[in-house]
Amino acid sequence: MDLYEALEGRRSIRRYTGDPVPDEALPKLLNAARIAPSWSNKQCWSFIVVRDQSRKEKLAASMPADNPCRRAIAEAPVVIVLCADPEASGRPDGKEYYLLDAGLAMQQLMLAAHAEGLGSCWVAWFDEAAAREACRVPEPYRVVALTPLGVPARTPLPRPRKKIEEIVFSEEWGSA
Repeated sequence: MDLYEALEGRRSIRRYTGDPVPDEALPKLLNAARIAPSWSNKQCWSFIVVRDQSRKEKLAASMPADNPCRRAIAEAPVVIVLCADPEASGRPDGKEYYLLDAGLAMQQLMLAAHAEGLGSCWVAWFDEAAAREACRVPEPYRVVALTPLGVPARTPLPRPRKKIEEIVFSEEWGSA
């Protein structure tokens, strides 16, 4: 799959067929995340691959009842838990680089999933303490995000996006 095709075609998938994630796909996805860029090449991330149903249910329970991904986390064949060490990335100029670094790694994993015919969905609305406990994540690591992973039951239509003219300026803010 062409990169631009992957960028245009990736969707947030919240319903899965229940078919297993192919054994050969998971190492590719995790490697795509591993080679993501990070500030000063710190690579602050770690990933937990969750297949155990009771653990997936604990992760789902860490989410508010009205979170649309709660069911997806419980039902997807695999859940990836993205963790990051804030101290490993540092805080240059007061910026929390671990969040950006972790996000870049997860985005690469999600694009690779799409290229492999799998669905995923960025999930960050959960009780971190409960998610941390469910997967025994040690300090100083933070649980940054989760993604369900599996064969999509359906692919939603594209969501509306702002026009390029609304978000891109020339030379200075507000200049078309």
